[in-house]
Amino acid sequence: MSTIIETISVQPERCVIVLNQDLPSGKAANASAVIALTVGQRHPELVGAPLIDADNGEYPGLIPIGIPVLSAHEETLKNLSTMCRQQGLDRVIFPIEGQETTDYHDFRAALLLQRPEELRLLGIAIIGNKKTVRKLTANCKLFG
Repeated sequence: MSTIIETISVQPERCVIVLNQDLPSGKAANASAVIALTVGQRHPELVGAPLIDADNGEYPGLIPIGIPVLSAHEETLKNLSTMCRQQGLDRVIFPIEGQETTDYHDFRAALLLQRPEELRLLGIAIIGNKKTVRKLTANCKLFG
């Protein structure tokens, strides 16, 4: 008798980006773009069907569930990262070193010297169950 093991792939229901509320608009746009690119790589299932125009031109699909961009204090960002880890939510972090160097090797080396609680976050994406993500980010306001 053979056993069938069923794997269920659960598509994330919610994705939010929370940025450090003190970021100027240019640095906030950069942080959001970097974070969103990594979210798309980690969760390709979040990308919607291709978009088609009236002339049958095709464009890459966008995320159909949207991505609210919220703001919070630096300490709140750290707490969100910790809570995500504890609750098994996926997260993408963007530490301050990401905007202090253009050398990715140096960026990675700087992070190797820091414990999670020492990281100074410019932003974080939280991906997962809609109810859980909303509960975690309920006190965050829209960025800007």
